Amino acid sequence: MAQLSDDCFAHGGTLMPLDEALALLDERLRPVRDIQTVPLAEAADRVLAEDIVAAADVPPHDNSAVDGYAVCFDDLDPSRQTRLPVTGRAAAGHPLGRAARRGEAIRIFTGAAMPDGLDTVMMQEDCREDGDHVILAPGIAKGANRRRRGEDVKRGQTILRRGRRLRPQDLGLAAAVGQTDVVVYEPLRVAIFSTGDEVREPGQPLPDGAIYDANRHMLVGAVSRLGCTVRDLGILPDDAAVIREALSAAAACHDLLLTSGGVSVGEEDHVKAAVEASGSMHFWRLAIKPGRPVAMGQIGATPIVGLPGNPGAALVTFLLVARPLLLRLAGVAEISPHRYRVTVDFDYSKKAGRREFVRAKLQTGQDGMPLAVKHGRSGAGILSSMVEADGLLDLAADVTYLESGSTADFLPFSEVLT
Repeated sequence: MAQLSDDCFAHGGTLMPLDEALALLDERLRPVRDIQTVPLAEAADRVLAEDIVAAADVPPHDNSAVDGYAVCFDDLDPSRQTRLPVTGRAAAGHPLGRAARRGEAIRIFTGAAMPDGLDTVMMQEDCREDGDHVILAPGIAKGANRRRRGEDVKRGQTILRRGRRLRPQDLGLAAAVGQTDVVVYEPLRVAIFSTGDEVREPGQPLPDGAIYDANRHMLVGAVSRLGCTVRDLGILPDDAAVIREALSAAAACHDLLLTSGGVSVGEEDHVKAAVEASGSMHFWRLAIKPGRPVAMGQIGATPIVGLPGNPGAALVTFLLVARPLLLRLAGVAEISPHRYRVTVDFDYSKKAGRREFVRAKLQTGQDGMPLAVKHGRSGAGILSSMVEADGLLDLAADVTYLESGSTADFLPFSEVLT
């Protein structure tokens, strides 16, 4: 279970900077699941629990990078064409089977093992056949078109480190050194709720004052893409007793609880009280926009994150707070997404002391570089803008004015929604 102390997020009613909140997460959370061994075919998006050390060189032998003729460089005339007899053939998986002799050329194909005694490959485009001989052009460098044994990976080299989420290229590298299975953390078990008397399941009748539940479906999709085992526990009414019972039951058999709605300070916001009745709430009022009301607490040893009810704010705070928490609990070593510096094409004013995340699309500027264009609708309840935008401009707390033509950090959705 998560390693959270009872007072690690107790910061009263003050607005907590996002970086401070993330630092606390990084410092205090540890992987919560056991480890298991799985075959490579089942390891995509899983998190490595042990380093992978190469048991073999890659490639395992010197080989040709092109189709052509393998020769000994010292047999070549550097100033004019060289004519050599072609005395053998080597293809991928079909080596010559003997050591080569000085003064001969071997027909060779891409990937074929280099015959012993030969060190250079002339591309077939630079050669001319002449009966059972080949004529080679001058000017090639010694060792050209020859791939060295171990030039990609050396035996004994650590190729993948613990805490890495396994991507397709990672699985390919593991297979290249002969790995058949990997040791990974078990998937996190995450329970997701929505709250609110006004919230309805899509497809149901929608009475006056009601809305369809976008948040739960959005969050289930986002958490599933992180390789977690997700349990959708539906919509909870604005009833403190019902919320308390549901959260306590879910905490007993999950590694993280994720809710949306009910975390502000209104009379119908019951999540905070329900958590405090069964555990402890380390309530965050983050100094960010959108998404100031974010709750972080625990029931027993199980963390709970309460996101805002407005869907735009819910997704932004999921990406900024819940996602790094999930990754750390899952055993991921590097949880900070890459941000990129882009030029902006609009003026923007904001309050000091509050970090803002502005939805933007990317276009190509006149200089060929990325240009951020502000999305026209950016309210906390505007979900369509999260679909139409490419990511978020990250404006620091001390920034009060952004001038068109200046630069800012950009967080692409492709970095955090995969």
